[in-house]
Amino acid sequence: MNKQVETTVTQNIFRILLALFMIFAGFSHLTFNRIDFQSQVPDWIPISKDLVVILSGIVEMALGIGLAFWKTERVRLGWALAIFFILVFPGNIAQYMDSKDAFGLLNSDRARLIRLFFQPILILWALWSTGVFKLYRKKNN
Repeated sequence: MNKQVETTVTQNIFRILLALFMIFAGFSHLTFNRIDFQSQVPDWIPISKDLVVILSGIVEMALGIGLAFWKTERVRLGWALAIFFILVFPGNIAQYMDSKDAFGLLNSDRARLIRLFFQPILILWALWSTGVFKLYRKKNN
């Protein structure tokens, strides 16, 4: 069954913006924000924080490149990115709970708390911009 779905110009623009954001975020995991991202890795993760940051950066860049260029897998990539955002959410919670500063912006509990509310937006953005919701409606009509 072909899971490809046509997306609107607006969805395509937002998908490309999300793809660029993911590629940039992944690159920053591997370079200039590497230490800051380590502060988001919860202490209960049983492997090296640096390895988690490196691997998540690679995944982010791969998902971003896929979102930008792999049209036939757009829906699957939307799901994959949404799941990725869910999987990294405990890191955001840990950063808030442990009051860890990062990125020069998240230096208050209030800022870290506000940041938590952006994760659902990213999840919805990934699903909407890749046509997941449109495909779901199409399958249920």
